[in-house]
Amino acid sequence: MFSELIDSVANQYEKKLPFVIYRKPNEAIVYAIFQEDTQVHQVRDFTESGFVFAPFDTNSPAVLLMESKKIQATYKPTDFAAKKVNPYRTTHELKKGIHIDLVNKGIDNIQSGLFKKVVLSRSVEVDCTTAPLALFQRLLDVYFSAFCYLWYHPKIGMWMGATPEILLQVAHRQLTTMSLAGTQKYIENVVPEWKKKEIEEQQLVTDYISDALSTSVSNLVIGKRESVRAGNLWHLRTKITATLAKEKLANIVKALHPTPAVCGLPTKTAKTFILENETYSRGYYTGFLGEINCKEDKGRARSTRNIENRAYRTVKNTTTLFVNLRCMQLVENKALIYVGGGVTQDSDAEKEWEETVAKSNTMLRIIDTN
Repeated sequence: MFSELIDSVANQYEKKLPFVIYRKPNEAIVYAIFQEDTQVHQVRDFTESGFVFAPFDTNSPAVLLMESKKIQATYKPTDFAAKKVNPYRTTHELKKGIHIDLVNKGIDNIQSGLFKKVVLSRSVEVDCTTAPLALFQRLLDVYFSAFCYLWYHPKIGMWMGATPEILLQVAHRQLTTMSLAGTQKYIENVVPEWKKKEIEEQQLVTDYISDALSTSVSNLVIGKRESVRAGNLWHLRTKITATLAKEKLANIVKALHPTPAVCGLPTKTAKTFILENETYSRGYYTGFLGEINCKEDKGRARSTRNIENRAYRTVKNTTTLFVNLRCMQLVENKALIYVGGGVTQDSDAEKEWEETVAKSNTMLRIIDTN
């Protein structure tokens, strides 16, 4: 039962031992992974098995939760109603000015030819006294189509989020990834219309991923651009599939992270600008997280006529990684919410500010800030 799973996680947290509890997009099963010690394990070459939690800065190590115990349960949504947030209640004119100045500096550097795109972000701090597991269940209720998680390590901290973006999925050498960029507010019964800036921004991400994978995969297929809803926001998405060559998973991850959707283009110069000019450390925001090299055991369908085939089972080695967007860090009685947006030569600093305000609502809608 789900209540028993929650009790097990609460007991792990009380003991100050590492855990992650999560649900994949559009699924009912919630998983929890427990680590029996407080050691900080690092991913070396992506041949390991467990749950990875990686930062934005690739110069810092990715953390691996070793699977001492894994349990699962079905979650049935409750009638929790997400809050309607006053988007300016948690913002401050000083912070607005700082972010607009940062965006304008980014635009100036684009126009001078330093890079084509840069993703600039900020943090929003609010009071938060609701228990983490209660917040997590609210995420499950509100964001069914997102990857929802609550991650904890006593030596690192606690993070949670509801991200709409897959970095990559691999099963039997079949790779799936996506190009996700562009943002609009969701308005009921209104189909989004995308402007030149948003379409070009998303195309930059698609082209980058295609080029990055081209030498390591075969049967590369670029899908059609489509509008997808993630909570109270719309995004542009292109699905990309391929067959892996003999390249190791580590090489594919290195080629994809960080994508232009969270960093910019060219990656190196955009990343340097971010690290030198953003007024805080992103930490694990715009990093990635998920299962690596997990065994998935599936049996043949019962309708199979041959009795021997019916008993045959297949074991798939799967990896599913998500970009850590729409997330926050829980520190004592505070929540640090992280938001950002892509800046191109056609960007307007005021609109970029508005976009970060809209994105902050993903987490604010489940927090009691009154």
